[in-house]
Amino acid sequence: MSMKAANQKPEPEPSRAELEAEFRADDKDLCHAATKIQASFRGHQARKQTQAEKDKEQQDKEDVEKIDLTDPDLNKAATKIQASFRGHKVRKDVPN
Repeated sequence: MSMKAANQKPEPEPSRAELEAEFRADDKDLCHAATKIQASFRGHQARKQTQAEKDKEQQDKEDVEKIDLTDPDLNKAATKIQASFRGHKVRKDVPN
């Protein structure tokens, strides 16, 4: 790095008035460019979110595939859930 570059201070942030003077709200090209940037970023966010959802679905599918269907405790739990639901259904269908 040269001595001149090392001695230079970073440019200060422009003030609001300077920005408003440079970028006018009625500048159609500027508004179009800003809209394009926003649309691109929103598309990026949507693709990122969609990929995260796909990854979660894949992980859930892998987790379900890992369940040992021959486990006797699993069979007991399923039987208990089924019995509870059937009891609920009968109680609901019986008139008072």
